[in-house]
Amino acid sequence: MPRWEPDARERLVAAALHLFTERGYDNTTVAQIVARAGLTKSTFFRHFPDKREVLAAGQETMARLLAEGVAAAPDDAAPLDAVAAGLQRVADAMTPFNRELAPRLRAVIATSAELQERDQLKQVGLAAALTAALRARGVPDPTATLAGELGILAFKDAYATWAAPDGDEDLAVLCRTALTRLRTALTTLA
Repeated sequence: MPRWEPDARERLVAAALHLFTERGYDNTTVAQIVARAGLTKSTFFRHFPDKREVLAAGQETMARLLAEGVAAAPDDAAPLDAVAAGLQRVADAMTPFNRELAPRLRAVIATSAELQERDQLKQVGLAAALTAALRARGVPDPTATLAGELGILAFKDAYATWAAPDGDEDLAVLCRTALTRLRTALTTLA
């Protein structure tokens, strides 16, 4: 086996999610994950500190993409329009691999309070990335914080629809629709 396997990270994520679905999260070991992926433990630990982090794979990439999208928005874009640009950047990066594994990921997370907590931390981190990107554009608080939180709520809603077994809509369209719904809901709060 070569020292550096191509697509090792994706293989590890796919193997872990399949095993978590088959055996349960608590009953799956790192040894089983690497065996299913055809890799070694050292390869696993090069990519992830523990098996829980497999479920957060891509969080850093998503945070970076959100920030890049916000930064690339036109200078005169309103905060939520800049957030929409960040969501568009993330949606454009999602692949058939992401869509294929999304239902398994959601199902596995639903089985464990520990995993639900980790998922919530992921959401907080992504909202923080959006907020920081908005602040970098000069958006003051609490507007930046509120827009960042709304962006992640919109993404979470869109992702759930996109990840559904019968979901066939474009993730970017779903994100825009969810963000529009939230923007409209905000106007009814006053």
